[in-house]
Amino acid sequence: MTVGTCRLELHISGNSSLKGKRRVVKSIKDRVQGRFNVSIAEVDRLDDWQRATLGIACVSNDPRFVDEILSKVVNLIEADADARIIDYEIDLVTH
Repeated sequence: MTVGTCRLELHISGNSSLKGKRRVVKSIKDRVQGRFNVSIAEVDRLDDWQRATLGIACVSNDPRFVDEILSKVVNLIEADADARIIDYEIDLVTH
C-alpha cells in the first residue's frame, strides 16, 4: 500500500477578503475532487486573505500511480488563473 501526500502553498492575487479566498479555494477543491479520486482540504493559513495551504492525499497499491495522480493535481492547480503555486511537496510512504 502506498499513501501519497501533497502540500501546496498558494498565493491568491487580487483578493481582499476571506470570502473571496474561500470562493477561490472551494473552486479549486471542487475541480480536483471532481476529476481525481483524492482527498483535499485547506490545512493552514485559514485567516490569511491571499495565501492558502492545501493538503491532498491519495492511496493505492501502486506507488507510480499515486505519484502520477498527485503530479496531475499539481498541474491542474497550476493552470488555475485565480491562484499561483508558491511551493509544493509530494511525499510517498509505502508499506
